[in-house]
Amino acid sequence: MVILIGYLLLVFVLLIFLITISLYTFFLLYSSFKGSPYVATRKKRIEKILKEANLKKGKIFIELGCGDGRIVRTAVKKYGVKGIGVDINPILIFWARLLSLKDSSTSLGMTFRVENIFDTDLTKTDYVYIFLMPDLISKLIPKLKKELKKNCLIISHGFKVEGMKLVKTLETRPFKTYYYRT
Repeated sequence: MVILIGYLLLVFVLLIFLITISLYTFFLLYSSFKGSPYVATRKKRIEKILKEANLKKGKIFIELGCGDGRIVRTAVKKYGVKGIGVDINPILIFWARLLSLKDSSTSLGMTFRVENIFDTDLTKTDYVYIFLMPDLISKLIPKLKKELKKNCLIISHGFKVEGMKLVKTLETRPFKTYYYRT
């Protein structure tokens, strides 16, 4: 009887593990299909990118396609901005929320939302960070032009945002980072 319960418990744990892996994989594929695969940026690179942005305390920083939220968490922690992380992947948003709870001072200045970036209100934003594929960026440009207020800084890691005023380029490998002003 004890052996049977042990086997059933093992099967249950394996089943939960397989379901978790399947859901994680599904949502990663879903994010990729929607135009924004999850690709993590290294901590040193994040710090360099944000330092160049010259972020001001209390301003609103939105990361579109935030993944695990490492960019917005760093911006809130180091620069005191009010951070919003937006991603279509609920598992990554759940993970971002868990990671932000580690540092209670950081979690107070940020929120994470499961949301399509095209539904995100950008009208009060001071800084927008994107690390999205070129096709998705080109679809996002009309929204950026329509909703962003004057002098909003757009930070695009990896790919150019055509039709915006380029302020500077940061040479980072493997991707350059572009800074634009509206």
